[in-house]
Amino acid sequence: MMKVVSRPIHLLLLCGVFLFPQVEATGQIAVRHTEGLVHGFLVLKTSEGETLAHGDLSQTAHGVNVTSRLTFHFKDGSQREETAVFSQRRYFQLLRYHLAEKGPVFEHPQQLSIDVPAGKVEVRSIDGDGKQKVITENMKLPPDLANGLIFILLKNILSNGAATKASMIVATPKPRLVKLAISAEGEDEFQVGTEKHKATHYVVKIELGGITGLVAPVIGKQPPDIHAWILQGQAPAFVKSRGPLFANGPIWQIELESPVWPREAQPK
Repeated sequence: MMKVVSRPIHLLLLCGVFLFPQVEATGQIAVRHTEGLVHGFLVLKTSEGETLAHGDLSQTAHGVNVTSRLTFHFKDGSQREETAVFSQRRYFQLLRYHLAEKGPVFEHPQQLSIDVPAGKVEVRSIDGDGKQKVITENMKLPPDLANGLIFILLKNILSNGAATKASMIVATPKPRLVKLAISAEGEDEFQVGTEKHKATHYVVKIELGGITGLVAPVIGKQPPDIHAWILQGQAPAFVKSRGPLFANGPIWQIELESPVWPREAQPK
């Protein structure tokens, strides 16, 4: 009798594992949509709609490993280049990450490098005297690091579930591990041509933790939320995002950009 009763329970538990594998016990996001070959263009704007920079996004896959690179070229010559190498074998896991920010747009130009298998984090910055400062730390890095992966993870998070947690390394300039709380806040409508679509609105909150986290909202140091919109379906797609691009930065918006062709000379 016990064997007859227990079998449906075991089957139910197995179904729960395979049908709802959004987050593993380690906090990693399950792969619902695999990443592959991508090349697209983005535009960075102020909250008032002024264009600041044009972005070039490329992505290549080799087996279960994917390399994603996003570069923003600013009008004033500044540049921000972000490269993430990650694995997508059942769960997304960051392997290596590099961020380089340079130019007058950035108050504190710096480079951040993360080697997850080696547990090594390095920050290169310029101090007040104009000298290069290098901080290298060995850290126990969690498997749910989201550096360079936020928009990819959003395409794989169920929009009807509870808040999802992830981790991120930030440079202050000393490398620091913070938590992200990701939640869906309903849908917003947008239009392409005459067709109307709905995108899921996600909010990403940065949780500083500890004493700093308690006093940050009081002293005005709590980082603003990041908002992002994802078109759902069989092939989820990034639509736009709004939030700071760097620590203490202004609120900017990233959108998709269409190519602009030069006008053809008219025949005489």
